[in-house]
Amino acid sequence: NARGTFAPLSAMELSQIDANRAHLEEVGLQAIREGKVAAVLLAGGQGTRLGFDKPKGMYNIGVTRELYIFECLINNVMEIVKKAGAWIPFYIMTSDKNYDDTTAFLKEKNYFGYNAEYIHFFKQEMAPSVDYNGKLLMEAPDHLSLSPNGNGGWFSSLCRYGYDKQMKEAGVEWLTAFAVDNVLQRINDPAFVGAVIDSGCDCGGMVVRKADPNERVGVLCTEDGKPSIVEYYEMTDDMIHLKDENGNLLYNFGVILNYMFNLDRLTEIKSKRLPLHIVEKKIPYIDGDGNLIKPTTPNGYKFESLILDMIHMMDSCCPFEVEREKAFAPVKNPTGVDSVESARKLLEKNGVTL
Repeated sequence: NARGTFAPLSAMELSQIDANRAHLEEVGLQAIREGKVAAVLLAGGQGTRLGFDKPKGMYNIGVTRELYIFECLINNVMEIVKKAGAWIPFYIMTSDKNYDDTTAFLKEKNYFGYNAEYIHFFKQEMAPSVDYNGKLLMEAPDHLSLSPNGNGGWFSSLCRYGYDKQMKEAGVEWLTAFAVDNVLQRINDPAFVGAVIDSGCDCGGMVVRKADPNERVGVLCTEDGKPSIVEYYEMTDDMIHLKDENGNLLYNFGVILNYMFNLDRLTEIKSKRLPLHIVEKKIPYIDGDGNLIKPTTPNGYKFESLILDMIHMMDSCCPFEVEREKAFAPVKNPTGVDSVESARKLLEKNGVTL
C-alpha cells in the first residue's frame, strides 16, 4: 500500500532529558505510585532463530549461572518497582503455542520475585497461513496452520480477556508495550513515563541514535502530519543521508519496540482495522497424504499486524532518546549482530553477572 509524505520528527534528546531528569522522573514515579501505568510484555514468540524450541523468554543467557531472558526483564521492572515503592500491573502476552510453557515456567520460578497478584497472562490472536496460490495450509487433518497475528494484535488480544475494563476500573491511564527479546529493555523507565505524560502526546517511543545511516531499523518520523515509523527498506537515499544545520542526520532515531500509549486513545482506535502485512515464511503443513512437511525454504505467507501501525493512528508521539549501550541489547540471532553473544557483552558492561 502506498505510503504518504514523510517528514522528520525531532526527538527529546539525551542532553535535554538529562537537564530535566529530576522533574521527568518525579512525574513518572508519581504516575507509577498512583497505579496509572501498566506494563505489557509481548512474548508470543518462540526462540526458533536461537535454535531453541521454547518461548524466547525461557532462553538462558547466563554463562556461569542461570539467567533467563524473562528474568532479565523482570529484574529491570523490579528496579522501578523498588524506586517507586509500588507494584506495576504486569500483563504478559503469550501465544497458543507457548502459553502453557510460559505460565508453568514463570510459576515454577516464582515469577523471579515479582508479586504474582500483579501478573496477568493473555493469548495473542492467531491468523491462518496460505501457500503461494492463496490456499489455506493445514497443520493437521482437522485444523488450519495458524500463527500469531503480529505484534500489532496485542491490544485487541488483551481486550478479549477483559483486561482493558479491569485496567479502567483500577485507574490505569497508560500502557507501555515492549518486546521480549531486548534484555536491557528499560521497562516503565520513570523519566520516559514522565516525558510522555508531560508532553501531552497520545503516545511515546524509546529511540536510539542510529549507529550509521544505513542501520536496518525503523525510524520514528511523521507521515502526512501524523506520527509514523518508516521501515529501513522504505527509506529513499535522500532520507537516509539528509542532515540538519548541525550535521546530524534528520532521520536519525531508530525504534527499539518500547512504546507507551494512552489507554483512552487505544480504546478509541480499537475498532479501526490495522493494515495486514504479508510475510513470506517457512510454514510446516500436511500434504495430500497426511504427511507433515517441514519446508527448508519459504513456501507461503503469514499475515501480521504491526504495532508501528498503531503509532500512525495516534495524533502525536513523543520520541525519547535512550543510550543504546544501556537500553538496547536485542537477542535475535545465536551469534554476530543482535545476538546472544552481543547481548551478553552488553549485560556485562551494565554490571550484570553472567
